[in-house]
Amino acid sequence: MLVKFIISLFSFAIYLFLKSKKSIHMLQQNWYNEGNRYLKWTWKNKKTIFLNLDLFFIIFVIGFIASDVLTMVLFVTLYTGLSLVQLYQQSKEQNKLPLKYTKRVKRLFVTTYLIYLIPIIWMIVSYNMNYLPIYYIIMGLGAYLNYYIVWLANGVNIPIEKSINAGFKRKAIRKLKNMNLKVVGITGSYGKTSSKNILSDILNMKYNALPTPKNFNTPLGLTLTINNYLDKFNDILIAEMGAFKCGEIQELCDFVHPQYGILTKIGTAHLESFGSQENIQKGKFELIESLPADGIGVLNADDPLQVNYKLKNTCKIVWIGIDAKNADVRATNIQLSYAGTTFDVIFKGDKKKYAFTTKLLGQANIYNILAGIALGYEFGMTIPQLQAGVKKVKPVEHRLEMKKMGNINIIDDAYNSNPVGSKMALDVLALMPGKKIVVTPGMIEMGSMQDELNYTFGDQIASVADAVILVGKKQTEPIYRALIKKKYNTENIYVLNDVKEAFPLMQKLYEKETYVLLENDLPDIFNEK
Repeated sequence: MLVKFIISLFSFAIYLFLKSKKSIHMLQQNWYNEGNRYLKWTWKNKKTIFLNLDLFFIIFVIGFIASDVLTMVLFVTLYTGLSLVQLYQQSKEQNKLPLKYTKRVKRLFVTTYLIYLIPIIWMIVSYNMNYLPIYYIIMGLGAYLNYYIVWLANGVNIPIEKSINAGFKRKAIRKLKNMNLKVVGITGSYGKTSSKNILSDILNMKYNALPTPKNFNTPLGLTLTINNYLDKFNDILIAEMGAFKCGEIQELCDFVHPQYGILTKIGTAHLESFGSQENIQKGKFELIESLPADGIGVLNADDPLQVNYKLKNTCKIVWIGIDAKNADVRATNIQLSYAGTTFDVIFKGDKKKYAFTTKLLGQANIYNILAGIALGYEFGMTIPQLQAGVKKVKPVEHRLEMKKMGNINIIDDAYNSNPVGSKMALDVLALMPGKKIVVTPGMIEMGSMQDELNYTFGDQIASVADAVILVGKKQTEPIYRALIKKKYNTENIYVLNDVKEAFPLMQKLYEKETYVLLENDLPDIFNEK
């Protein structure tokens, strides 16, 4: 009977792998539970997690009044069936961010299985056929609580991950010490990646600058950049720096020691994790306050949260701006169109105006370009070099990126959304000829202000869009309320549960010339089933 019991475990092992794959995927999208994001996600999705087919493990109670053979048959049948259901569901899923099988994920699978193996080994060693229903109930309960077993495995692995990352970090520090590099740090609430890529395109007209890839803006991301991408030919490292709470920017600065810093717009992004607007402001300024006395910080003179901050540093500050006439580097005569942007730049102390042209859309990108121009100027680049660099700047993927999808013009601003970026995206959409459609799930991680900000967003959409596709009924409820308040035609409002459903709908709404703004594209963890 023991051999049959062991054989019956194979269907259970297969099911555990399939379910753990889903749980680890959600853990990965929730940044491995940093700031308890994963636990918060499980609570928000408690119906999906607790009211599912796994509850059928309760049928093993029948084993107390039935034969051992029947109990075993029920067990094998249940987990074979559940495995087939999982396989079918996973084959139909079109995840926007599929599970990445990193070494960390592989270690998580191993630890998860080890946690399950402990009670199973005990069952095999002390096997008693009279307890067979109890064995199956214990295993069924373990499968039912898989999301939390994976959370436990992640917690067990934390010391291992920290040790591994510390070793890679020490290697990166040694590499930096052996290189004569200028290091530029870039942080802010919005536009970090855009600003980083723009600066790279400008500086590479004269230097060999390396920007951190994609959104590698954490200690691990910087470590990977230095160890895997930085080489002896680079003379500038541009480090994007992200944070969810105070102290995290300082940690990155203590790691790479930037001599130069750019602060993009400060807003309400990650208000929930920072706790307050004041904490966001303080956290972002950790970059500028960590610069050496002979360093240079680039700040935005049109941002009250930067102008009003009492800086505890004596380094040189270069102010950029559009409205602020006393800015050191200022843009004027801005001409926006669906084809791109032209503007003039005035340098303080220079009476001349210099014309610049870019393919980028939106006024917020002018600030990002100005920051690149200001720092390039400080690095000794000539005006023609700066003009050529700006003209060469490429649109950043998923950030007001113009593309075609069949016969529809797409304004792809799907990377994320915030009050400043969403308003700018709508301003860009308003410039376009023809029919205008907005597809959005709204803004997230805005803390207590989220409903209010999404309501304002809905109010802004009403004055621009001819049709609105909202993704997620619960998530977009404030936007919907604002549209109704504006007496927006409800026949032109469509509410879906998954953004993938929006693409066939776009084709149905198509007219001769149609522009669709994709404003934010939430990870799979935010899909409303």
